[in-house]
Parts: sequence; C-alpha cells; structure tokens
Amino acid sequence: MKVFQRKTSGSVVCPSCGSLVGVNDDQCYVCGRRNPSLWGFAPMLKQLGSDLGFVPVVAGISIVVYLLTLLASGRNVTTGGGLSILAPDTAALVRFGASGAIPVFVLGNWWSVLSAAWLHGGLLHILFNMMSLRVIAPLAVDALGPGRTMITYVVAGACGFLLSSLAAEFLPALPLLSGAGITVGASASVCGLIGVLLHYGRSGGGSMIRAQATQWAIMIAIYGVLMRGIDNLAHLGGFLGGYAMAALFNPMTRERGDHVLIGIASLILSLAAIAASLIKPLPF
Repeated sequence: MKVFQRKTSGSVVCPSCGSLVGVNDDQCYVCGRRNPSLWGFAPMLKQLGSDLGFVPVVAGISIVVYLLTLLASGRNVTTGGGLSILAPDTAALVRFGASGAIPVFVLGNWWSVLSAAWLHGGLLHILFNMMSLRVIAPLAVDALGPGRTMITYVVAGACGFLLSSLAAEFLPALPLLSGAGITVGASASVCGLIGVLLHYGRSGGGSMIRAQATQWAIMIAIYGVLMRGIDNLAHLGGFLGGYAMAALFNPMTRERGDHVLIGIASLILSLAAIAASLIKPLPF
C-alpha cells in the first residue's frame, strides 16, 4: 500500500512543532529539530498511529498470546466453572512471561513486569479485560494520542506488576494488599489508562471525564474487595503509573511523531520480554 512507503520528496510535518519541512531537510527551521522527516518515514508513522488502532493491536496480541498459552498447557488446561473456565496451566503462564515475586525474585525473570500484561488466567479474565479496554482506551487515545497511550499502557503495566512483586517479596501481607507470587493480566495497564483520564479531567479535560474516571476507579476498587484472587496492588501501581505518565506527557499538548515511534518500540520491547521468557528454560 502506498501509505506504508517511505516518502522521498515533497514536504512533511515536523514531529516536534507541526511545521511543514522538506523531506530531505537536515533540520526544522522553526524548532531546530534534527532529521524532522525521520528519514522519510514520518508520514507512515503518523498514519499507523491514527489508522491502525490502539484497541485492535492490544486486543489482538492479547488474544493470540492467550491462545498460545492454552496450547502450551496441553491437557493441563483448567475447564472448571467461574473464573477457571479455560485457564492456562501456571507453568505455561510462567513460560510466556507471568510476573510476580516468584518469576522476578526466584527465577530472575525481571523482564516479566513488561510481559505479564499480555497474558491472562482464563477466558473470563481476558474477556472482562478486553471489554474494559474497548470502553476506556479510545478515551485515553483521544486525550494522549495513540503513541503516548501505548507508552503509558506498557509503563503502567510494568509499574503495577513491579509494585505487586516487591510487596509480595519484601512487605508483610496485608488484607487485599499482599502482592502476588504469580500475576498476569491487562487490568494493571487498563487501570493506568484510567489514571490518564483522571489526570486529563483534572487538568482541563472536563468534569465529565474526571467523574467517569473516578467512577471506574471506585468500581475496580470495589471489585477488588469483593472478588477473590484479584491483584489489587497491580491495579494500584498501574493506576499511579498511568497518572504519572499523563502528568509527564501533559495531555493538553499535541502528540509528536516521536511518541508514535517510541510507542512502537515499547510494544516491541514487551513482545521481546515474552520471547525472553520463552527462551529461558524453566527450572521445573
């Protein structure tokens, strides 16, 4: 397709300031940015960010990884009722990059804080998370842009799983806030997107966005109290990570082409974390 081709002539939009520059210019004459055309790939990256879609990419990868963990589980797939419907084997989850105190501190898989958001512990688990993603993510993309949203999604998930792992290893167990030995799921990253929307609403995005984000945060907290097996610290860490990333990015400013590039790199880094877990043999 023509949209995916490298541009070699004409003008492009500078990723930093939005001014028109020549595709072969070494520097933007408005903001001084070096290589403003990104070697001619700036238009393609912008098109990827707007047309490919954040939700289909995240949901598609999550579903594929979930199916692969089921295949890796073989006959050990749990077929019980409730949240255990079509649950992958624990060993398969660890093999694909589950996080928590055991993978991080016992097995030394520190990179699992990046991979765990793409794994799920059962059919209902991934169903609920992808439904939440479909509702919340488009609002976050509108606030931050797709590139910054992808960066935040990855960083928030890592913050959540790091907090849960640290708490399980070093802090005394507290009711509902004890961390987890093994933990997976996109909910930490989704909570990060809620943190984005809360910051956006408080910094000028509007009272309706702020109220909706607050409502979602309260609902997840109540859900964590009522349901067993919920990693509340991962949710909390993800929420705080997302809020901090929104403060860093400032949703009231426009997204740059650089952010789309870094977002793609963040996604690749997450997939590389899964690959690292698959390459490393399990001790059991």
